[in-house]
Formats: sequence, structure tokens, C-alpha cells
Amino acid sequence: MSTVKLTIDNKQVEAPAGSTILEAARSIGIKIPTLCAWTEGNHTPGACRVCMTEVEGQRSLVAACVFPVTEGMVIHTNTEKVRQARKMVVELLLANHPQECNFCVRNGNCELQKVAEFVGLKEVRFEYTKFPKEGMIDRSSPAIVRDSRKCIGCHRCVTVCEQVQTVSVLTPAHRGSDVKVVPAFDLPLIESDCVACGQCILVCPVGAIYEKDDVDLVWKALQDPTKHVIVQEAPAIRAALGEEFGMPPGSLVTGKMIAALRRLGFDKVFDTNFAADLTIIEEGNELLKRVKEGGTLPMITSCSPGWVKFCEHFYPDLLGNISTCKSPQQMFGALAKTYYAETADIDPKDIVSVSIMPCTAKKFEAQRPEMNGSGFRDIDYVLTTRELGRMIKEAGLDFETLADEDYDAPMGEYTGAGTIFGATGGVMEAALRTVYAVVTGENLPSLDITPVRGLEGVKEATVEVGPLGKVKVAVAHGLGNARKLLDKIREGKADYAFIEIMCCPGGCISGGGEPIPTNDEIRILRSGALYKDDASVQKNRQSHENESVKKLYEKFLKEPLGHQSHKLLHTKYTNRGTDVPHRKNG
Repeated sequence: MSTVKLTIDNKQVEAPAGSTILEAARSIGIKIPTLCAWTEGNHTPGACRVCMTEVEGQRSLVAACVFPVTEGMVIHTNTEKVRQARKMVVELLLANHPQECNFCVRNGNCELQKVAEFVGLKEVRFEYTKFPKEGMIDRSSPAIVRDSRKCIGCHRCVTVCEQVQTVSVLTPAHRGSDVKVVPAFDLPLIESDCVACGQCILVCPVGAIYEKDDVDLVWKALQDPTKHVIVQEAPAIRAALGEEFGMPPGSLVTGKMIAALRRLGFDKVFDTNFAADLTIIEEGNELLKRVKEGGTLPMITSCSPGWVKFCEHFYPDLLGNISTCKSPQQMFGALAKTYYAETADIDPKDIVSVSIMPCTAKKFEAQRPEMNGSGFRDIDYVLTTRELGRMIKEAGLDFETLADEDYDAPMGEYTGAGTIFGATGGVMEAALRTVYAVVTGENLPSLDITPVRGLEGVKEATVEVGPLGKVKVAVAHGLGNARKLLDKIREGKADYAFIEIMCCPGGCISGGGEPIPTNDEIRILRSGALYKDDASVQKNRQSHENESVKKLYEKFLKEPLGHQSHKLLHTKYTNRGTDVPHRKNG
């Protein structure tokens, strides 16, 4: 790689040719404020103008995030001219921003606040814009709220939606001072092709996009003496919740999380991992049935509701490839108001089922009309990791000092396979462990299937499975990567038996409801916590070894893929493609 030599603030720098001033400055520890760029390097070029720098020989200041370095360039990042220009940009942004910091969802974790502090802004000299709330806040989606009053025009949401997820729902509209980011034709979000993944929330520097908050509804249920309120938590929560309380990314806080949920007033604290193990039993048997009976292959996982909705919109011709298994959240919900209600002798109408998820798309999934296998809405409320963090803070709990507690029976037991569901490749690894054991009667030589781990966009592996021979599998995370596999299937070039797709980059550990910031470094740490949890389970690292799941089949379900299982644990999908007349995407 060719390099160039330049000078930044009197320091000699050697940087790759074609790199930007921002990248060169960061390489020697010089911080330049930005609002349109984020840590993965994705940004809408020069949109925010906060990163202005002075280059000798240039007539005006330049945006460091897009201006390329050249041989002999001399750059100044801290002159009076630069400082005043940055202050002016931030001052104008604040003058055109609602003054709601004290009760904004991003208060204390807002990049605009941090940049204002960085540039030393002490007052806003301009008159603040008055914003009517009517018509500027879109609450149509059950998962995501858009508040266009707070949009600062950085276009990060546009970039992640278009370039990373390839959904392209959000786009700039109008011109000049009237420009704003909206779904196509300025339609409500629910009428667009939005898959509710929430990646736009993770990259938004302010509170212009956030999850629909159900905290008050859950508090109301907890305080109703006539209701029996139970809760489940996805595996990714235990690897990320600590960040809401200042703990390092990758802190495994399972026991403290359970203790906090009991203190909040939940009657029973169960685990989505129980249902993850159950999912593997059902999904593994479905895969074996398709292989043996000539069913549709490759079979694709169905755990990620954002991915499922993406397929419904953009690849409806491949819906038959998706496993009919519900997600672990929804399997748990169906069993909570049937199996658990029967076991605990509680009328299911009095059970309120709450799930804590890393995923905003789970909010959409819970209200799908087909998710009522129990005869009731299977999941009543879905909270994100961030919402749970807010509840714990509201309750005045000192999270870090809570003593560890254990899950309740009968839906609290889990195996190592269940916990790795939260990381990309985890569902595939868990499935292969069980499929191999079911087919061969033996365990895999190594339960750690490392080729499907990590942040590479598309991963492949081949496993020799006894009489089935070589089974080729693939894993994709992030919808842009999913497209690569789906297009291969359409072209008849996919020779896989099984594919795992997770909607969000990195899998559930970086879902749209996880703590902010989320970047590749943090994704690796959160995933590492889940693999550590898996390895720490000395026994029972395979889903079919879960004793509580065995009892569930013995006493209630009877057999995988049986009548009761199909009624409660399997589902169907909706063609939301553009060829469907008068479609309703929501």
C-alpha cells in the first residue's frame, strides 16, 4: 500500500494514500469532532460539517471526513478559525433542535451534547425554532418512533439502511432548509418496507429515532394484583445490560439481571434460552425431515424477525425455504399461556408475558396476528435492553451490588447451546451439535464449531454427519450479507443444506435495542461473553440435553413436529412483496 507524508498540528504523519484527514488525525491520537461519521467508517460524506479543519493552500476550511491527504500537506485542527467555525455549526444545529434534553431518551448519551461540550459552546445566540409536535413524530410502527424535529441531517440512518441493511427505506426529501429524512413518499413508517431492525437507532447521534417505549405499560401490569407477570430474557441481554450501568462491554451479568427483575416485581423470572434449546429440537428435526423427504432446501433459520420480514418484502419467492419454527421468544410465549399456565394452575387470561429483547423487531413480531397459538396474544409486551436499564434505574436499584440469583423452574434451565444464540453463527453451531448427535448417536468430536464464529459477513462450514455425509452450511449477519446468499439460492448456485441469517450485524448482541454505542469492538466483547457462558457449562452444552425440555416433551408436547408442537411452536409467513395488490406492509 502506498503512503504519503504530511503534517498535522506540527506532527509528522505517514498515512495511506487516499485516506482522509480524519483518519490520519485519529492515527496519531488527534480527535476531530464528527456527527455524520461513526466507528465503522460509514458516513454520509461531509453532511454535518462539524469536522472542519484548515489546510495550508486551501482558500476555505475543509471537511476532514472526506478530504483526502496528499504528499506534503500541512493541516491545522485547532486554530481560532477552526474553533469558531465548529462552534458556529453546532450553535446553528442547537438553535434548530428541540430544547427537550432533560426528558429526551438520549439525554446523557447524546453525541450532539458531547460535541457541544467538545467545541466549548457555552451559549446559543440565535432564536430557538418552535416545533409543533403534530405531524412531526411518527408513532405508526409498533417498534420504532421517528421524531423529525430532532433530526440534525447527518444522514447516518440513511447510510445504514441503504448500505449496510440494503433496505433503503429512509431517504432525504425536499431541498435546502426544508430537507428532511423520511420513508419513501413521506409515508408513515408502518406503510414502508421497514423491517424494524433498529440499526438506524444505534447510529443516530441524537434522539431522532428510538424504540417505542412500553415501560409504563409493564409497570402498570406489575402493579396490578390480579395479574401474574412473568418475564423472559434473550441471551444477548446478559452480555450487554451491564453497559447501561457503566460496566465494561462483555460483562456477563446473568445473576444480577435475574435479581433486578425480581426486585422490579416480576412473579417468575424465566429464560429465553430454554426456548432456544426447544427451537433447536424442533428446527433440527425439521431439517432432518426435509433432507430425508426431499423438502425445500436450503432451510433457513427463522429466529430473527427482522430477517423474516425482510424476506417477506424482498424475497417472497423464498419463504418456503424458511423454517416454520417460531422464534424462541414466540415459542416461549405460546408455552407460557399453555404449559406453564397448566403446570402452575393459573388461568392464562391472568398471565402477562413480558420479554426482554436486544431487538426492536421483536416488538413487531409480538403483535403479528398469527402469534396467538395459546388462544391469547402470546407475548404481551417486549422491552429492549435499554428499556430494562431505565426500569432498573427508576426503581433505584444499585445494579452492580446485587447478589446473583437463579432462574425459576420450569422454563429457566438452559444449555450452552441456548446461550450462544445471541451471537452470529450461534444458532448454526447449536443446531449442528444436536443434529450430529441425533443422526450419529454420538457427540461432535469438538462442540466448538469455530468456522461459523466471528464477524466475517458470510461464513461457510462443512460437517461430516454420519450417514448424511458432508453437510454444507452457511451463516450471514446483516441484511446486505444475507442478500448475497439469497441471490445465490435464486440463481440455483447455493449447495447448502442449512443457512443461518441474522438481521443485525454481529447477530442479536448488536440488535436495535442494545446499549449505545455498538461497534465491532463491542460486538466482539459481547459475543465473547456468550461463548464464555457456553464454555462454563461443564455439562449440557447441547440443546437436546436440557432436562426441562425433555420433561416438556414427555408431559406436554409428546414429540418434535407433532400435533401439539405444530399448533404452538410453528407458524406461517406473509408475502409482502411489491407484486401483491394493495399490500399492507405492517
